[in-house]
Amino acid sequence: MIITILIFIVVLGILVFVHEFGHFIAAKKSGMTVEEFGFGFPPRLAGIQKSGGRWKWIWGHRQPADKDQTVYSLNWIPLGGFVRILGENNEYAEDPGSFINKGFWPRLLTLAAGVIMNVIFAWALLSVGFGLGLPAAVNDLSEVPKGATFSESRVAILETAKDLPADRAGVKAGDILLGVDGQKFAGIDEVQNYIKNRAGQTITFEIERSGEKLSLPVESNLNPPPGEGPTGIVLAVIGRLKYPWHLAGIEGAKTTWNGLSGIVQGLYRLIVSGAGFASLGGPVKIAKLTGEVAGLGLIYLMQFTAFLSLNLAVLNILPFPALDGGRVLFLMIEKVRGRRNNQRIEQMVNAIGFILLLGLMVLITIKDVRGL
Repeated sequence: MIITILIFIVVLGILVFVHEFGHFIAAKKSGMTVEEFGFGFPPRLAGIQKSGGRWKWIWGHRQPADKDQTVYSLNWIPLGGFVRILGENNEYAEDPGSFINKGFWPRLLTLAAGVIMNVIFAWALLSVGFGLGLPAAVNDLSEVPKGATFSESRVAILETAKDLPADRAGVKAGDILLGVDGQKFAGIDEVQNYIKNRAGQTITFEIERSGEKLSLPVESNLNPPPGEGPTGIVLAVIGRLKYPWHLAGIEGAKTTWNGLSGIVQGLYRLIVSGAGFASLGGPVKIAKLTGEVAGLGLIYLMQFTAFLSLNLAVLNILPFPALDGGRVLFLMIEKVRGRRNNQRIEQMVNAIGFILLLGLMVLITIKDVRGL
């Protein structure tokens, strides 16, 4: 449990730090005054600032020597990082380096830069992963893309239909199918034909799960409904999909795009279906999944971290108050109106949005803890 928590903190810290680094770089390039860029969250342990041509240490929460220079800080709570931009809440209108005094495009880029960095980070992780060999599933070895190599191939159970024979016998998605009734198989078609020819009989699945080998008797259906097999399983060939380095970046970009599209479509279906709260997962659930994935190996954790980064990007760009997308929406409204929004109203709406998000996070955490 402690190892799982530590791994989760490291993964979450990296994702948040990358996100905030995007805001930091965009603000700096836009000529905004960045008051502090911190690793971890306050209270501050120590910081460093360039003042008068020399770097100076700042211990604890002492005030910096030069308010116009950025403090680079190390903080006690190791959960990512933060960036504090002068006027980020649309105050300090008299200061030329204030966020509110910059034009539409610099402010838009600064607000969106965190999301952009999360997408770039996911692409980088996936590209490196494809260069090393990422876990992948195919229906048949003939589906392996041209130029790629597929190694360590094994037949795996991708899905078990609820309340059908395999599910009732304890077979789970992710199990490696070593054989059936002592018979070994090279491909999916051979397995399916063997099971089909023994419909109505009790057959034994030899599987591997988390390094443990199990034998599970499955009472197959004699006359399964159309579209269902006798045992109710979905099979695939899993292995390591590896690309030469000059193609890994291209494949990483494709997978990043497909991942973003899948997350957006999934979010849309979640809203339309009305599944809502019951389908949401928070830090506790993500921490649990992180621990399980880390147990499979570093390459699996890289892949998982990439998709977490894409999820963070999509959620942050949603036009909801307190999120980056909500602030972008207010900026768009300001652009259309041709004059500044009422800052008191904008700050109040963002504060309410933050409280609602915090409340939702608490409820989801309670649900996840109960689910454990």
